[in-house]
Amino acid sequence: MSQKPVWLTAHGEPWRRGEARVAYENPWICVTEQQAIAPTGKPALYGLVGFKNLALAVLPIDDAGQVVLVGQHRFPFADYSWEIPEGGGPRGEDPLEGARRELAEEAGLEAASWQEVLRVQLSNSVTDELAIGYLATGLRPCANPPERDETEDIALVRAPFREALDAAMNGHLRDALTVAMLLRAYHMAREGHLPGALASAMLG
Repeated sequence: MSQKPVWLTAHGEPWRRGEARVAYENPWICVTEQQAIAPTGKPALYGLVGFKNLALAVLPIDDAGQVVLVGQHRFPFADYSWEIPEGGGPRGEDPLEGARRELAEEAGLEAASWQEVLRVQLSNSVTDELAIGYLATGLRPCANPPERDETEDIALVRAPFREALDAAMNGHLRDALTVAMLLRAYHMAREGHLPGALASAMLG
């Protein structure tokens, strides 16, 4: 769909921002306590988590219809997560360059073809984090893969696309961008927006 449906319009009054106080800041986020007026006209105190980087996600799919997933322990939920290569890119940088870097750092791969397929707001009730997702095909190993972050202990696996999609639908893959990107790629394959051979390998 190239144009917005006519019903996609804003209604009512927007939030109005007042005085703000930085409650916490580090190199990645800034937590702001914000005085505000709600769309209802009532005063409100809002806590906003501002992200200094874009969230970048890459769904690497090889010619056999397999996806590359990375496994790592995640701090907030104290669990192990299998997900697509992801990371942050400075807002002033071309997001595609950041995506290329994340694929190289986390998976040791380069891609011949890149396609932006997703832009989403993550948890937009409390954060301003914007995510951009890319489909990467024509995969090959990096000649000189960059070093990973010193806090990352990453495992790699190649899984058939349908197995990864089913794992996401059954709740075994819970990372939001991984789920969203697998569903986006499935839709593209079903709707004829991917090369026929690749779509057949993914869906077969």
